[in-house]
Amino acid sequence: MKYDVVIGLEVHCQLNTASKIFAADPNVFGSEPNTNISVITLAHPGVLPKLNEKAISSAIKLGLAFNCKINQFNYFDRKNYFYPDLPKGYQVSQDKEPVCIGGKVEFLLKKGKVFEKHSVDLHHIHMEEDAGKSVHDADDAYTLLDYNRAGTPLLEIVSEPCIKSPEEAAGYLSEIRKMVRFLGISDGNMEEGSLRADLNVSLKPVGSEKLGTKVEIKNMNSIRFLQKAAEYEIERQSEILNGGGTVLQETRSFDPEKGKTFGMRVKETMNDYRYFPEPDLAPVIISDDELEKEKQNMPELPLQLFEKYAKSFGLLEEHAYLLTEEKELSEYFEEIIKTTSNKKSAANWVLSNIKGALNESGKSISEFEISPEKIGQLINTIDDGKISNSAAQTLMNLLITSPESDIMQLAESNNLIQTDDQDALGQWIDEVLAQNIDKVNEYKKGKKGLLGMFVGEVMKKSKGSADPKKLNQLLLEKLK
Repeated sequence: MKYDVVIGLEVHCQLNTASKIFAADPNVFGSEPNTNISVITLAHPGVLPKLNEKAISSAIKLGLAFNCKINQFNYFDRKNYFYPDLPKGYQVSQDKEPVCIGGKVEFLLKKGKVFEKHSVDLHHIHMEEDAGKSVHDADDAYTLLDYNRAGTPLLEIVSEPCIKSPEEAAGYLSEIRKMVRFLGISDGNMEEGSLRADLNVSLKPVGSEKLGTKVEIKNMNSIRFLQKAAEYEIERQSEILNGGGTVLQETRSFDPEKGKTFGMRVKETMNDYRYFPEPDLAPVIISDDELEKEKQNMPELPLQLFEKYAKSFGLLEEHAYLLTEEKELSEYFEEIIKTTSNKKSAANWVLSNIKGALNESGKSISEFEISPEKIGQLINTIDDGKISNSAAQTLMNLLITSPESDIMQLAESNNLIQTDDQDALGQWIDEVLAQNIDKVNEYKKGKKGLLGMFVGEVMKKSKGSADPKKLNQLLLEKLK
């Protein structure tokens, strides 16, 4: 039998506020255990929480980015459950009145050379506090507790069960990570737990309206692992159903080394969290003015930038997509095109020359030594015919060590000004041809592709200063 795949995701995003959601404790990753805590985090008697205003602002930003309805009347609830890493014995969350309702996440998936637009509907986004962390492998006899993470502000993004494939699930999660980084509300670092997802997978007969039994795979901290877990779970459930068995409603985990999920606990009934309104926090009213202010401060988002770059600027879709992968990359590109009108060349420089230099140095674009304005000037100098592309690459390398230098002065002092002097070009050409007699003979016998090799060798001799058009013309004449 064939089945329709039904996937839903619950994504937990830690916000990068300076302090926790209801306390002034530092919200910092990597500190010594139990150092970023206070009497509020530890739920001492008589202490009262106070809501972090920036957490509300971050939630509104994400809701606007995903076209959610922003709930302007918010209150928090107590979600009651008892677990060692939850000092209060309950979690402050949102149940009946989440901050963002509905909405959708739109993203691109590459199919061959074409990018297809996909969309996943959201059920809601709500605010809550994170729990602490149980450490099971640091002591043979005991489980250790670190409360540093307790109270970290979280947004939980809950999709509808409408995702149809593991690839689409991975693309959806990737877009959420990209969006929270674009908005500046989280670093989206999955290895550190800033972004993690619970994956729900079920199968139903093709065309059936009734959903199958849902299996939940907890705490996925890698987009690649999430896709692999979904692929394995689809295969596992298919084998069970085709063998006449019944899929258990259970919680599972994923073993990356084996590429398999394994059972943790069976869910026979829904948990009764006994939600009720949090009595220590007043309702939060988001005014029309506050909502409008957030709307006015929204940046251009990845999909908007992709459309602008591909359609308005005429860039290759691949280049448009790569430029919008990171906010810092698109911002650098945007700054370059304030200095030069050659947008295609600017994209090529960012994605080829600059990215190459960054990969070699291990730096990020924010650490790149050369300003976008300087790169724009470099492109203009090429377009004006003053230097060649290869000379420009040499100049870029020189600018990395002396970023304040004047481009033309640097070009002159390093003999990189483009020349069409026939005597100089002729001498370089004669030297290259004399050093490659065998290749010259092959060329004259019909191997015309060698022309590019001759051009490259002459350009090396000239240190990139030879005028390519004049060089090609003279080479063809000498190779007759």
